Amino acid sequence: METIFYSSASRGSASHGWLKTKHSFSFANYYDESRISFGKLRVLNDDIIAPAMGFDLHPHQDMEIITIPLSGSLKHGDNMGNEEIISTGEVQVMSAGTGIWHSEFNASETEELSLFQIWIFTDKKGHKPRYEQKLFLQENCLDNWQLLVSPDGRNHSLWIHQNAFISMIESSGVGSSEYLLNDPGNSVFFMVVEGEIIIASNKLLGRDAIGLSNLEEKIGIWFSSESKLLAIEVPGK
Repeated sequence: METIFYSSASRGSASHGWLKTKHSFSFANYYDESRISFGKLRVLNDDIIAPAMGFDLHPHQDMEIITIPLSGSLKHGDNMGNEEIISTGEVQVMSAGTGIWHSEFNASETEELSLFQIWIFTDKKGHKPRYEQKLFLQENCLDNWQLLVSPDGRNHSLWIHQNAFISMIESSGVGSSEYLLNDPGNSVFFMVVEGEIIIASNKLLGRDAIGLSNLEEKIGIWFSSESKLLAIEVPGK
């Protein structure tokens, strides 16, 4: 097994007044040659957006974009006619395909919005753009891995054009779990949303991450406290 530890403090960062962001991989003005991507995972941005602020209409192409609000609600609009609010507990998927224009704003006039935005390389260029969002009940990921995104929509997940899987688990306290690979050839990037977790003999605190490659089928995980963990399983190449 190969491991790469990504401490929370080592991420790239930027503050634009209305936007405070942390980049796990090279993005915008942050560049680190050793952190361009993790397999097919290209972007994991940890954003805090001020009330009523956000990103005006802008384009994307040939990328699978997944947004997970952690607190607050996101107002989305795009050139396909979608006008939606994505709230905590929901997940949004955009397959940019041949090209999509969209905007995203904090839907609240008073509260900050915290979210993860994930970009995963598509399996091929030229897909038809598409949009989808779905509510995932919190109780379904309590001490249990809940599948949020997959390549085929299995187990009521959202789907994308890539052999990638995104899952979440929330531990109710001290205890252990196992992550079972969906594809034995994939690698996994674990991000601690909150809490204290041990993976592959590495202690991870909030927003620390670890990338694992050349894996056995099962990955043991130890929760040292109430914790929340995100798993992004992707092809390694």
